Amino acid sequence: MRVLIAGAGIGGLVAAMCLKRAGFEVEVFEQVSELKPLGVGINIQAGAVRILSSLGLEPALAATGIETRELRYANRHGQTIWADPRGRHAGLPWPQFSIHRGELQMILFDGARRMLGADGIRFGRRIVSFEQKGTKVTARFADRDGAVVETAEADILVGADGIHSSVRAHFHPDEGPPKWQGILMWRGVTVGKPYLSGASMVQAGHHTQKFVCYPISRAHAERGEALINWICDLYQGEHAAPPREDWNKPGKLEDFLPRYKDWDFGWLNVPEVIRNAHTILEFPMVDRDPLPRWSHGRITLLGDAAHPMYPIGSNGASQAIIDGEALTQELSCGGDPEAALQRYEQRRLPPMARIVESNRRKGIDVMLDLVEQRAPQGFTDLESVLPAAELDRIVGDYKKLAAQDRETLLKLAGRQ
Repeated sequence: MRVLIAGAGIGGLVAAMCLKRAGFEVEVFEQVSELKPLGVGINIQAGAVRILSSLGLEPALAATGIETRELRYANRHGQTIWADPRGRHAGLPWPQFSIHRGELQMILFDGARRMLGADGIRFGRRIVSFEQKGTKVTARFADRDGAVVETAEADILVGADGIHSSVRAHFHPDEGPPKWQGILMWRGVTVGKPYLSGASMVQAGHHTQKFVCYPISRAHAERGEALINWICDLYQGEHAAPPREDWNKPGKLEDFLPRYKDWDFGWLNVPEVIRNAHTILEFPMVDRDPLPRWSHGRITLLGDAAHPMYPIGSNGASQAIIDGEALTQELSCGGDPEAALQRYEQRRLPPMARIVESNRRKGIDVMLDLVEQRAPQGFTDLESVLPAAELDRIVGDYKKLAAQDRETLLKLAGRQ
């Protein structure tokens, strides 16, 4: 069986490797002319690292990124609300990694190229149209000038072409732009001093003003430094999202730094981290409404093309990775490929829709808002502000929703 994948992002490359390992013929088409290690930091949850490890990629991840020790939530004064060990530090069989997104992209690309061969990933190929006839799908790809330069035929087409997916738009032409609820994000990377455990991911503040940070470079850690990936979220009010051409534009310190001028936690000086960034990017926090279906005959969606979500709970990339494994497993069962795609959809669409909807309601981050509402000046006794039973329920419900709870993860490893 031959599978075409539109998109060589995280989800597309992992799906390609999983499918190739299972014996499928796979070809990936990517619209950019060359993959480059761009972007800022990203977190890969242990449940997704399980899949990358099975593909032989864990040594490269460990040599490049940071094995996350803990996730810590704090109020805007730096007081800890909740801290949770991650990955192997929580007794799981796999680590959680914090890594530069560009480095992760190149690790996946190198792995996929080894498995698929030099011609298995085609660059400068943007999918522009496709059609199904009988048991085949024919797709057409254009270059950057819009000229159709290649046509390919396969048994299955997977749209892994991101939040602005052309494959998704074919089936939902009236969907419109991604949805925005008014939060802009500024992101940067700063060389600074290690903080807390030296491998801590921190989320501080509340929904309308939040600061997230985590170290992403093993090389810097070995030199006694921390390459800190950071994100500032600020609510801008309810109005139209910035146009697509303004996404990832250079950010200006004066637009957001004054709001964080007093955020010195003692263990981390937030204004100092922001000011020392090499580059700052600005873009809106957006998602899309969950779809009623992903699969149409022999065509399906994967990753951000299927379920773009707010970056709460570090779910976006991790869930795209899990999609690739699930798709491969269903196609590997044999039988009718269209039925396999329906099973994949039935397995993955409902939980992804629940995560999208939960993240719109702040997801696990709701604990930050509760503490801000109940104790805006800080607290001396967390139990009187957010009782342990209430906190445990928030955390437990979200972990189960995102399949990040210990029981689910160990079942995936065949362990109890």
